[in-house]
Amino acid sequence: MQFFQKEIKLQALSRGFHLITSDILRAIPELKQINVGELQVFIKHTSASLTINENADPTVRLDFESHINKMVPENQDYYQHTFEGSDDMPAHIKASLMGTSVQIPITNAKLNLGIWQGIYLCEHRKSASGRQLVLTAFGN
Repeated sequence: MQFFQKEIKLQALSRGFHLITSDILRAIPELKQINVGELQVFIKHTSASLTINENADPTVRLDFESHINKMVPENQDYYQHTFEGSDDMPAHIKASLMGTSVQIPITNAKLNLGIWQGIYLCEHRKSASGRQLVLTAFGN
């Protein structure tokens, strides 16, 4: 079994849901050495998250952003963690709801995603710096 691990920093992105599949594939060409395995993508932040969903129609990403902002609104009077701004506590909640990692099967040296699936960075802060990801690929 082979193991490969890389840490990458994505460029700063605006608040919203962004496809990052191609960024990940560029960062870990070692996937080509794995016939059967798995890629884990982990985000090292508490106010951004990862998910897998629609990769073709960009309105899906807009709808995700609209819906999650209604689910977890800013400026609630019960938030106590407000030191870093009105979007900080909601960003933590959104990140916990969406999750910090995704796992994708590797089959014949390629990510075995569905035809309409892509990996999203879910940026929950209005202005964030580049996000750091740990990519771990393993298999035979």
